[in-house]
Parts: sequence; C-alpha cells; structure tokens
Amino acid sequence: MSGAGEKNVDVGGKEYKALADGEYDVIVLGTGTTECVLSGLFAVGKKRVLVVDRNNFYGAECASLNLTNLFQKFRDRKPTEEEFKALGSNRDFNVDLIPKFLMSCGDLVKILLHTKVTAYLGFKVVDGSYVMKGQKKKPGKLAKVPSTAGEALQTPLVGMIQKFHLRGFFVFMGKVSEDNPVVDKVDTRTATMAQVYKKFHLDRNSQDFIGHAMALHDSDEYLDQPALPTLLACRLYGFSVDRHGSSPYLYPIYGLGGLPEGFSRLCAVHGGTFMLNQDIDEILFDGDGKAVGVRAGDMAARAPVIIGEASYYPKDKVRKLGTVVRSICLLKHPVPQTNNGGSGQIIIPANQVAEAGYPPRKFDVYISVVSYEHKVAPDGMWIAIVSTNVETEEPLKEVQIGIDQLGGDIVERFDSVAPIFAPVGDGKDDGCFITTGYDGSSHFQNCSADVLKIYENITGEKLDMSIKADIESEDQ
Repeated sequence: MSGAGEKNVDVGGKEYKALADGEYDVIVLGTGTTECVLSGLFAVGKKRVLVVDRNNFYGAECASLNLTNLFQKFRDRKPTEEEFKALGSNRDFNVDLIPKFLMSCGDLVKILLHTKVTAYLGFKVVDGSYVMKGQKKKPGKLAKVPSTAGEALQTPLVGMIQKFHLRGFFVFMGKVSEDNPVVDKVDTRTATMAQVYKKFHLDRNSQDFIGHAMALHDSDEYLDQPALPTLLACRLYGFSVDRHGSSPYLYPIYGLGGLPEGFSRLCAVHGGTFMLNQDIDEILFDGDGKAVGVRAGDMAARAPVIIGEASYYPKDKVRKLGTVVRSICLLKHPVPQTNNGGSGQIIIPANQVAEAGYPPRKFDVYISVVSYEHKVAPDGMWIAIVSTNVETEEPLKEVQIGIDQLGGDIVERFDSVAPIFAPVGDGKDDGCFITTGYDGSSHFQNCSADVLKIYENITGEKLDMSIKADIESEDQ
C-alpha cells in the first residue's frame, strides 16, 4: 500500500495529509531482520503497525540477492552473457548480504515458533561448526567444536593432559544453571571467566574454542566479566548440538532473505500496513522532544513508538559502533577440512590469527559457508562469506586469513566495508527505538538480544521465551 488517504492527520501540532491511514500504534522504518521481527511481534500483539522502507524490496541490508542484483550492487552493472554461462541463472542464486546462522535452541528460533513464522519458512541444519587453530603454514587446522566431555577427549585441538582438564570443566559446566549458579563452591555470578579457566588449568587454545566458538564472544573482553553468562551460552551451544546432531545451527532454505519476508507476511496477516519504495524525510517530534510520527513530503503518519534502523534518524540519536568488512566468495568446491560439507561455520579466534603468522587482532574472523544444498546457489557451487569487525585502515587485509582458508580458486569475489551504528539512548525518553547494526559475526545471537531488549524497552515487559525451541528441519 502506498500514497495518501483522503483524511488529514495532526502530528506534533501541524496538519498533514495522511500517510497511509495516518494513525498507528507503532511505525517501523526499514525491513531488515530486526525491524521485521519487531513489526511481527507488535502486529501479533494487536497493535496497529505501519512499516516503511525506502527500498523496493524486503530485507534492506539483510536481503538475499540474485546474480543480477549482486553484480548491480557491487559492480554497478549486470552480469555478461559469459558470466551467466559460467555461474548460472538468476533463479539459482540467493546470496546473503549479511551472513548469519540461527542457533537451533536460541532466542530467534523461539521467536519464530512463538509467532508461528515457521509456517512460511523451511530450514536445514548446517553441516558443521568448526574452530581454527593457528599454525604457521596455510591453511590453519580446523576441528569440530567440542560441546561435551566425550568430544573434549577426542578433539585434536589440544594435547592429552589438556583434554582431561577440559573434561573436568565440561562436567562443572553441566551443573551450572540460572537456578544453580554456585557449583563446587564457585559462585559463577561473581567469579570471572578467567578465574574459572584458571581453576581448571585451561590453556589459551582451550579458552579460545570455549569462549569464542561455543559461547560466541567475538573478543576476550568477557574474560574479566562474571562467568555465568558465558557458561550458560556454552550450555545453549551444547543443547543446540544435541537437538539436531551435526551442528548447533540452522539456516533457511532459499537464504536469509526469507526471515524478513516471513515476519513481514506475519505482520500483514495481522493487519500491518507496508509501504515499500517510500522514503521518509524526517521524524517528527513534539515540544518535549518526543517522537510522535514521520513525514514524507506533505504526508505524515502519527504513532507514539517509532522503531527503525539508524539511517532514518537524526545524527544526534545514533553513534558509530564500528565498521564491518565482508567478502562474498563464490566457489566451485567445498571449503577444505569441512568434510566436503555443503555448509558450515568456521570461527577463527583472534588469538589464533596471530598464531598463524598474520597481524595480531582483537576481534575474531568468521567464515559462513552455504551451497546448493540450501538452494542459494547452483548445483556444485558454494558461497563462502568471510567477515570481521574492522580494526585497521586496510580492512580487506583483515579477512585474508579467512580467504586463505577457502582453498582453490575463487570464481567471483564481492567485498563490502560498512559502518555499524547503534542508538545513543534506549528510546524510553524520546520514543526513538533504534536498532543496532549487524556486526561481523556469523550468528544471530546479538540480533536476537537486540530484538528482546527493544521489545522490553517499549512494552515494559520481557517477551515470553518459555516456549520450547523445537523447530523442524529438512534433515529430519
């Protein structure tokens, strides 16, 4: 739906032509994954929702692109006949701009089930989850991330003595819960994760795959923080592996673009209004500085809650959180050391980057791999996306360790470097509930946390997450 209705609407003390119906409970700016999830949640909650996007497609920066759109975005041209012949047709490709996997027992899966968006989507289990151990020769050594005491005894990542230390740690971790935070006289609410590692004599390699590949921290800042959240994150990883067997991650058939489309459909089914290809000129505020609506030309819509991604808001409402670099690589072979799988997540902890002889870093490097098995590429083709948070003036060099891990020839490569923005405030005072941009990680844990935080800031209540994470996949 687009255009103005016949009625006028008063927004902030000034009269405008009505944008769509003119009056809503919630206005959402943008159709990225976070925005669409929130639009769906509020529509299900019987709120009147208006969703506006300046793009003419769903997903914004979370879209999945066909081959023509991919070339158009990164090279400002269409593929040539020779490129189509070498790569495949448009209908074969759904290439994610922002690669993310879903933890199978994680919060985003619970939200999918809570809202029944799973009715619109199909999922497949990701074949494997790997962590890299740095070595001076290329590529680094990959190994499956251990999640149980038994797997810890078999991992090639550490020596035999360290394996027995790991076994003790996993037994300890299995006893920890939110209701039982004190185990073996260790209060995990106050003891730091560094202290827990020291208790079990775990070396740097063990710490790296526990903290980075299981708990999914992207740097070592967690070491000096209370251990409980990290231990609970590790347990979630273990539960998620147990749910499907091969890895803890799920990925949508036909690509991640299905997520915002699914939640948009949910919102529309519950009465939400969508306006694509409609830019917003400004957010309107009342005399007290509280957002009361949006304006597009001589049209406006009113709502007490304005949710959206940072680019729609005044600059004083947002701050730059960092920059992320992503390299989309099209391959005609599986990534080495991944058991020739059609998909996988590879985490390269920052400490292991230096061990492999590359410049030292603070943040991890991620590789997400999907393929024709998820119907995002032609038969016999893989899509590997290397990403990380930028730390230097030469971001493409920062993903080189991941590029070197891919092996063989890269048929096509598309690079992007983009800023990440976050809100200055929480929205409670000014009605501007701004979503945080997507970091360089290859999972949705941070995105899910942002959804839950914004929902609570708006409603004053936590979203009920007691639902059992029991999503079906095409592997079952």
